[in-house]
Amino acid sequence: MHFVFSPPADAAAGLLDLPWSEPLAEWTDDRLTEIPQRGISRHVVRFVAEQGEVFALKEIPERLARREYTLLRRLKELGIPTVEVLGVVVERPDDLDAVLVTRFLNYSSSFRALFSNPRGAHMIDRLMDAQVELLARLHLAGFMWGDCSLSNTLFRLDAGALAAYLVDAETAELHERLTEGQREYDLELAHERIAGELLDLEAGGYLAEGIDPLEVAEDFVRRYHNLWRELTDEQVMRRDEQRYRIAERIRRLNELGFDVDEVELIDDPSGGSRLKMTTRIAEPGHHRRVLMALTGLDVWENQARRLLADIASFRGWMEQVEQRRVPEAVAANRWLQEVYEPTMEAIPLHLRSRLDAAEIFHEIMEHRWFMSEAAGRDVGTSAATEDYIRTVLPEVPDDLVTPAPDTAADSAGVAAGDTAGGDVE
Repeated sequence: MHFVFSPPADAAAGLLDLPWSEPLAEWTDDRLTEIPQRGISRHVVRFVAEQGEVFALKEIPERLARREYTLLRRLKELGIPTVEVLGVVVERPDDLDAVLVTRFLNYSSSFRALFSNPRGAHMIDRLMDAQVELLARLHLAGFMWGDCSLSNTLFRLDAGALAAYLVDAETAELHERLTEGQREYDLELAHERIAGELLDLEAGGYLAEGIDPLEVAEDFVRRYHNLWRELTDEQVMRRDEQRYRIAERIRRLNELGFDVDEVELIDDPSGGSRLKMTTRIAEPGHHRRVLMALTGLDVWENQARRLLADIASFRGWMEQVEQRRVPEAVAANRWLQEVYEPTMEAIPLHLRSRLDAAEIFHEIMEHRWFMSEAAGRDVGTSAATEDYIRTVLPEVPDDLVTPAPDTAADSAGVAAGDTAGGDVE
């Protein structure tokens, strides 16, 4: 038997004594745990809780396991949202298939889990936007998925938006650049799979009334084409508006999470210029790093953007009150002590695992805005927090998102769904 783990390997050290010589479906180890609503899988997928973390184990042929391990590592290097692959176990006795090991994505949900409760039933627009953006990012990186579907994606709430993460790359191909035919074929497969998955949800009574699965699948294709045009289309402009138009286009791309690698202006027969931009995926985690440096808080990217905006607002209030310029670091420290920490301390212990801390804070800020609009005045963070704890947070189901590893269920079982994790080598 041969274990191959990517650094840092200590994360998987506790897994070495699992019963690797037995078929994964027959394991009875006490560390096995269930992750609900994982969907249907072509392979056996099981979950192990070890030292406060949850790992996903998928049993597949060695050739596919090694290939998927390599692809997932490469996608991580490119900044594509994917599960973290830790390693692969090969050369198991009795010709058993290999096992790919990934770290489970905390606070994530499958599309089935999202739609099986009232809170997630109306997230169809945000879910489609997240899936479209993930596919566009993959295509920009030269990655042909070959099996784009909601079942092969995990979704995580990030400041009200949904972020999509690829969890299955068995059929994927990585090229230097995709042709239009390759992209369109990938999109055609996505259209078919998404329509089928939503029809299945509809048959089970989990799809909100008024949502047509076929229309949603068609809309997915339209959204993809619109985003791809925004990312890659050339634009003709007059010479006297070049600076404004270029800045506007770059701003829109930045807001979508993409950077511009190269700007090229080509003379056009109309007398203007044709703007050509080379787009690439934005450096991942910029706002996360800024917030971490200012406050020590480690959150997701959209959450970091939201918290930084609240710090900027707090800083403006400080400068107005104190009639002086306040350094950003000083304002961030005061905000942490006077706003964020007291808000989090007010959350009852039994409700803290419903959402991660930064998402709760984001929702309180949204709740404050709605309450202030209704009251015609700023109600303040304390009043908004109290009302949110009383009326909103208790309604968030425990299974809307996957709790942190230390709160994961201890019951053993085989959880169906490639959406559970990934592969390792």
